[in-house]
Amino acid sequence: MSLYSSNSENSDYDGADEGRCLPCSTSGVISAKLTVVVGDTHFSEEKTLLIQSCDYFQALYRSGMKECRQEEIHLQCLRAQGFLITLGVLRGEMPILDGDDIVEAIECAAFLQVAPLTKHLINLIDSDNCLLMYHTAATFGLMDLYHAAALFIRNMYSDLEEELRKTLAPELISYIESLAPSVFVAVGAHVTCGVDKTVHAASRTVCYLDEAGNNWNVLTDLPLEASTSLAGVTVLDNKLYIIGGVHGIHKEVVDTSFCYSVENNSWSQIASPAQLRYNFSLVGVDSRLYAIGGEYERIMMSSVETYDVETGRWAFVAHLPRPAAGVACTKAMGRIFVCLWKPMDTTDIYEYVLGKNTWQLVTTLIRQQSYGHCMVGHKDNLYIMRNGPSDDFLRCLMDCYNLTSGQWSSLPGHFANSKGSLFTSVVRGDTALTLNRSMTLEYTIECKTWKPRRQMKGFPRSGSVWTFLLRLPEALMLQYVHTEKVSKVQCVMFASN
Repeated sequence: MSLYSSNSENSDYDGADEGRCLPCSTSGVISAKLTVVVGDTHFSEEKTLLIQSCDYFQALYRSGMKECRQEEIHLQCLRAQGFLITLGVLRGEMPILDGDDIVEAIECAAFLQVAPLTKHLINLIDSDNCLLMYHTAATFGLMDLYHAAALFIRNMYSDLEEELRKTLAPELISYIESLAPSVFVAVGAHVTCGVDKTVHAASRTVCYLDEAGNNWNVLTDLPLEASTSLAGVTVLDNKLYIIGGVHGIHKEVVDTSFCYSVENNSWSQIASPAQLRYNFSLVGVDSRLYAIGGEYERIMMSSVETYDVETGRWAFVAHLPRPAAGVACTKAMGRIFVCLWKPMDTTDIYEYVLGKNTWQLVTTLIRQQSYGHCMVGHKDNLYIMRNGPSDDFLRCLMDCYNLTSGQWSSLPGHFANSKGSLFTSVVRGDTALTLNRSMTLEYTIECKTWKPRRQMKGFPRSGSVWTFLLRLPEALMLQYVHTEKVSKVQCVMFASN
């Protein structure tokens, strides 16, 4: 069935300029508006916005069909609310959706092929809507959302298993089960470049937590030229990036950067930022890395660079409002946030607005002798861990800022921060994983509270650590399990001899 029809025969447009897809009038007068009729509702919107953002309208105006010469287009099989949500997202709004709104938005994103709306829907996936997102995306063939929702469900499989078996078809469940869940991964945060392969070899390993066996296994060795000390470490699109850092007692800056692919189980060297830096924040969003602030020759910087994974190039973007090093940084709802401090009482939270290349002040938290040291995102909430009274870093306080309501709330009680465990927080589904040498502690995040859920083995290395999530292919995990068994057998044989 065609998505459009028309009652108008006005010959205003003859198609698009090649390569630009911008409609032009045969009379030489450009009409900026297009009336789109969905059901009984008429929408008047900038034609250029629709063409640039929707593959459907782009294809229509490239085709030269008679519809592209009409001032009014009727869209069939869609509902007005879905199109209204679409227009809002295209104008830069970020609405929170539920129930029927989600279904109608997915329907519109699929039929009109609206990439910004699909991206927004992916950013909205949570435990309350993931099954609806997954089933509806499968129904309408919105594959990017379908895959993203499946990955989310896979990470919460044990919590959602009973419900999904009641609501999803067997083939949909099979696809979820075919995916690799995210595992908790850690590497020491003070590992400098290795001069001798035999020195501190154990510390130069990236390890993952086998939760079923409650044991940490080696995933890979760091490249000899890689340093995790004051480096930028993050995961983007299931690849681990280690950028810059320092080595030696004089904090000599490292000018090499690396990427680890779990699919190939291999490291590759990538370009380093134009401005060498250390003690900076690194975050990945939309196939780009962002190296934020940091130091060079003990001077704090405000510069920010972004790395395009596709082109392999770095470029400067908008500077931070002021120089900063080692700032708390996270992403939530597909957006980047940082904490900038005015010690000891003020925490300013800024957002990097991707489309406008600018830093925007979101909110300010003022607490006596306390400021944000770590920040993580869950749903549309930012959780800020800060030191307790009298600079107490062992009993941290936590505050929550809701991006939708713009309201702050304080979580009750203190949170144990033995050896900086809270500062390693990584969110997976509705849980937060924290780590130190003594234990891995998993919290359940619900109703803006963090409740201890289970305790697992601590990381068998001394010192602070970097933590992150990776999805490991089954073949890779089986390889490590086999290697571990062989090593144990060899150790037993050696001991017996």
